[in-house]
Amino acid sequence: MEELLASTGQKIRSFSRGEKVEGEVIGITKKNVAMDIGGKSEGLVAEKAFDEAKSYIKGLKVGDKVRATVIVPESPDGTVILSLRHAANDAIWERIEKAQKTQEPISVQGKSLNPSGINIEIGNLLGFVPTSQLGKEAAKNPQGLIDNTFKAVVIETDRSTNRIILSERAVSESKEIEEEKKALKLVKEGELYEGKVTTVTDFGCFVEIKTKIPEKKETVALEGLVHISELSWEKVDKPSDVVVKGDKVKVKVIGVKDGKLSLSIKQAKRDPWDEVEEKYKKDTKVLGEVVRVSDFGAFVQIEPGVEGLVHLTKIPPGKKLSRGDKVDCYVEEVDGKNRRLSLGLVLTEKPVGYK
Repeated sequence: MEELLASTGQKIRSFSRGEKVEGEVIGITKKNVAMDIGGKSEGLVAEKAFDEAKSYIKGLKVGDKVRATVIVPESPDGTVILSLRHAANDAIWERIEKAQKTQEPISVQGKSLNPSGINIEIGNLLGFVPTSQLGKEAAKNPQGLIDNTFKAVVIETDRSTNRIILSERAVSESKEIEEEKKALKLVKEGELYEGKVTTVTDFGCFVEIKTKIPEKKETVALEGLVHISELSWEKVDKPSDVVVKGDKVKVKVIGVKDGKLSLSIKQAKRDPWDEVEEKYKKDTKVLGEVVRVSDFGAFVQIEPGVEGLVHLTKIPPGKKLSRGDKVDCYVEEVDGKNRRLSLGLVLTEKPVGYK
C-alpha cells in the first residue's frame, strides 16, 4: 500500500485530538454528517456531536466547506470523529451580531430566572435579558417566559466574553420606545422636573419624569439615573438612607446622551457653598459634628453639605476627636469658590502640657 501511495504522489494525513480541520460535506443523513477532510478515510459527525449541532446541520448541504474539530483521530474502523460545535457557535454569533446591527428581533428561549433578569438560550449560546429590559406585561410574570420561546432585540454583545444582552421590551413595547426617543430629544440640560423614584440601587436611584410631545396630548414617561454622587450635597454612603421607592423629588437634567438621561437631585436644590463666604466670616464661631477623621485632621460638618477641616496642628495634644463628636469651632479661613473651609477648635480647657 505504501508503495502504491508513493507511486501516486499522494500523502496520507494524520490528525490529532482538538485539531481544527477544513472539510467538504459529502453526505448528510438523519444521524450523521460525512466529510472529506483529506485523510485515508472520511470524517464523521455523529451521536452527541451530531445532536449538539443539529440546528446548524439543518442549514448544511452536500458540497459545503466547513471547519470541524477532531474529537477522535481514528476510531476502530479508521474513521475520524469530528465535532461542529465551534462552527455552529460561530454561525450563531454571526447571526446574533447581524441582528444587533439591524435591530431585527430574534427568537430566544427562557431558561431560568434570577433577581436581575432572565437567562436565555440562543442555539448553544447563553444570553441575558435584564429586568429593566422586560415590557410591563412580561415584568408582571417573568416566570411565564421560562421554557418558552419569545422575541427579543440584541442590544449588547462581546464574543470574547460570551456576553449577549437582549431586550424583550424593545419588541413588546416598540411603539412606546419610539415615543420615548421623540420625547427625550425635547429634554434639555438644565431643565427642572418633578419626578418619582422608581428604583433604588447601590449606585444611586432611578427617577421617572414626564414630558409632552407637542403633537400629542398625553405625556410620555422617561426614566433617568441619579448617581449616588448627585443625591445630596452631603456625603452619601447608602442611597437608601436618602431616598426610597415612591418618593416625589425635584430633579435637574444634567445629561442626555446615547438615549440615556442623567439627573441630579442635589443640583435641583440650592448649593450651600454659594452662601458660605457670606454666612461664615473669619472668626465666626460655629457648632459642628465630626464626620471623618484622617491622618491630617478631622472634617467637621457645620451645616448639611458644608464641611471644614480642623488640621492636625490645630488639635491640642491629648485631645482625640471621633466621628459623631459635637465640637465648638471658629472659622479661620473660607474659600467658597474652591469649597474650602479651615476651622480651629474653641478650647474650653487647658491643653495637656500647658504651663
